Amino acid sequence: MSSQPLANDRFLRALRRQPVDRTPVWLMRQAGRYLPEYRATRAQAGSFLNLAKNPELACEVTLQPLRRFPLDAAILFSDILTVPDAMGLGLYFADGEGPKFERPIRSAADIDKLGVPDMETDLRYVMDAVRTIRRELNGSVPLIGFSGSPWTIACYMVEGGGSDNYSKVKSLALNDPAAMHKLLGVVTDAVIAYLKAQYAAGAQALQVFDTWGGVLSPSMYREFSLRYLQRIAAELPRGGGETRAPLILFGKGNDPYLDELAASGAEAVGVDWTIGLGDAARRIAGRTALQGNLDPVTLYASPEAIRREVGRALEDYRTGNGGSREGHVFNLGHGLSPDMSPEHVGALVAAVHELSAR
Repeated sequence: MSSQPLANDRFLRALRRQPVDRTPVWLMRQAGRYLPEYRATRAQAGSFLNLAKNPELACEVTLQPLRRFPLDAAILFSDILTVPDAMGLGLYFADGEGPKFERPIRSAADIDKLGVPDMETDLRYVMDAVRTIRRELNGSVPLIGFSGSPWTIACYMVEGGGSDNYSKVKSLALNDPAAMHKLLGVVTDAVIAYLKAQYAAGAQALQVFDTWGGVLSPSMYREFSLRYLQRIAAELPRGGGETRAPLILFGKGNDPYLDELAASGAEAVGVDWTIGLGDAARRIAGRTALQGNLDPVTLYASPEAIRREVGRALEDYRTGNGGSREGHVFNLGHGLSPDMSPEHVGALVAAVHELSAR
């Protein structure tokens, strides 16, 4: 993959805690159903999975938000459940019910059957999408690759889909911790291989989404989620020097564990809106960059209210970071929702750049 210089590298500079002219911004689920052009492309594909598994169409929807907004990074359009799908669990999407698996994990024998997929055969469509997006970006902004965390992926594998109380996966962890660790071990092996392959295909930064880590008690989080995030940060090959792909560990409800996440070796920690950025910056104390953390519901408010809240978040971070904006990537505390206004997204992006400029 070409190492052409980036026209806009402030996102990577912020992750490395280097000086920036303004705070970079990208948004989780920035490619998605809130955009009419996305809905048209998804209709063309026929289904979400067809869209995700078509590299050209995945590239198209990755680029759509960048045509509308001056975002500082693109993120691969894919899904966190591509890995267990490639492990043979049979991913499908039921109307109005979200992702489901035809063959969920129900026993230790099911776990014994699992293996790490081959990234250039079983998941080649993802790597082809990364290569296609990098080519089409043509050095405009960096490309983020991503994976779900081992715990979050395991939640779907064991529950067979989404859950209100995670009773199946928590019961497995409590009743047979050895089996749970075996499952998390093979999933972690797969996540490391998956992110390594995305980096090799051209991803310039990597994010791990620990969406469901926050449903665990502190002792269970440290045993069944944190230790595997730490392993990813320690073992994932992602280059060196200025070509090293920074790693972001994002989690909902990860406030109690910021110190441990900051010590993991990742370049950045992503936080949700339940912690103030100033408090998070003081606790991290410059050990990593910080990403976040506007409450997504803010985007249902007026552009004036959005601008006010953006300013408040930027100032909170600066205050907690010794008066400096450096080391901050602006984002939401979770993803955009389908009924959000593109105009309000544009107001957010403009406010971040304007209010953070020197």
